[in-house]
Amino acid sequence: MTAKKQKKPFDISKYQVQTSSTKQTVKILETGDEFDITVKPLSWSKRNQLISKCLTFDGGGGTGFDGDLYVKESLKEMIVDAPWGRTTEAFLASIDTRLGAALEVVVPKAFSDEESVPEEADAVKKE
Repeated sequence: MTAKKQKKPFDISKYQVQTSSTKQTVKILETGDEFDITVKPLSWSKRNQLISKCLTFDGGGGTGFDGDLYVKESLKEMIVDAPWGRTTEAFLASIDTRLGAALEVVVPKAFSDEESVPEEADAVKKE
């Protein structure tokens, strides 16, 4: 008689976004400057909302993705505490490429390497 392998109970807590924020040190490569920011994780649902907001469809069936909007909205959502205070649109418009590139590292990719924006957008349109 073979014993059935018992399944472990499903632990939902392993898949939930932690509500606590974490400190991260950000380094600006060109200058060597470092600073700490506090970030909260971007949930699956919020990430999807931002991706949807950033997808564009034209009248001819073409699609596009506004990566600038995705990064800015993600940073505003994720950064809880930073040396400059609140992360606002005005702040993000005022920073240079060096600081922008350093902050961009905190933002999760909108699409994995296997996905392409047009295919994903076409799939959304067909449903």
